[in-house]
Amino acid sequence: MTTSTSNPSMQHDRREQRLMLLLLAPALLVIVSLLIVPLVWLAWQSIWQDGGFTVINYQRFLTDSVYWMTFLQTFRIAVVVTLVTLLLGYPVAYVAAALPQRWSVLVLAMVLLPFWTSVLVRAYAWLILLQRTGIVNSALKNAGLIDTPLLLINNEFGTVMATIHILLPFMVLPLYATMKKIPPELTMAGASLGGSPSHVFTRIFLPLSLPGMIAGMVLVFVLTLGFYITPELLGGGRTYMVSMLVSRNIQVYNEWGAASSISVVLMLCVFLIFRLASLLIPFERIMGTR
Repeated sequence: MTTSTSNPSMQHDRREQRLMLLLLAPALLVIVSLLIVPLVWLAWQSIWQDGGFTVINYQRFLTDSVYWMTFLQTFRIAVVVTLVTLLLGYPVAYVAAALPQRWSVLVLAMVLLPFWTSVLVRAYAWLILLQRTGIVNSALKNAGLIDTPLLLINNEFGTVMATIHILLPFMVLPLYATMKKIPPELTMAGASLGGSPSHVFTRIFLPLSLPGMIAGMVLVFVLTLGFYITPELLGGGRTYMVSMLVSRNIQVYNEWGAASSISVVLMLCVFLIFRLASLLIPFERIMGTR
C-alpha cells in the first residue's frame, strides 16, 4: 500500500526536477559559454606556452617588481576609493532612508543620475574639470587661493576622484536597501529607554546597517580593481593599475600568457575578498535573503 502511493509521488517529483532542469538549461548554457569557458581558456593560456606547460608567467610575480608595484598601487587605490565612498555614501543613504518616500526617490534619482552617461564621458568630464586650465583651478585662482594651478590630473588624485564619482551609487544603493529594512521602532525604543541619539545610532542602527556596508564595500572594492578607462585618461601614465598591465602585455608585447596569468591572479584575489567578506557576514544577510 505504501509502495503504490509513494511511486506516483516520486514520479511526480522526478517530472518536476526534469522540468526545472529544462527551464534552467538556457541560463546554464549562457553561463557556461560566456563565463566558465572563457575562465578555463584564460587559465589554460597562462600555463600553456610554445606547445608545453610552463610556470614562467607566474614566476614573474616573484621576480619582476613591476607586477608587485602595480598590484600594490591598484589595491591601495581600491582601499582609498572604498573608504571615501563609504564616508560619502553612508550619510546620503541614511538621509534617503529617513526621508518620506517622495523625497527619498528624489535623492536616489540624483545619486543614479550619473548612470545615464557612459563611464568614458564622465572620465572626460573630470579631465576637463581638473586640468590646469580647468574649472577647479580657474575658480581657485580667481578666488585668490592659489597662484599657480594645482596638479590635479596625470596622477593618483585625479584617478581616485573620478573613480569615487563613478562608483558612489554602488555604495549608496546597498546601504539604502539595508537601512529601509531597519524597523524605526527599534531606534524609538532605544531613545525611550534613555539612549542619546549618538548612543542609539552606534549601538542599534549602525550594527543593523552592517550588511549593507559590507555589500557596498565589496562591490566598490572589486569594481575598482578592474578599472581601466579612468586611470588611463586621468592617470597620465603615473597611475598604473592591473587592467593597464594586462592591456600593455597584449597590445605592446603580444604576451597573452603573461596577460592571462595576471588576470588569473587578480581573479583569485577577488575570490579571496568574497571569501573573507562571507566570513564576516554570511552572504544571505548581505543579499537580504535572511
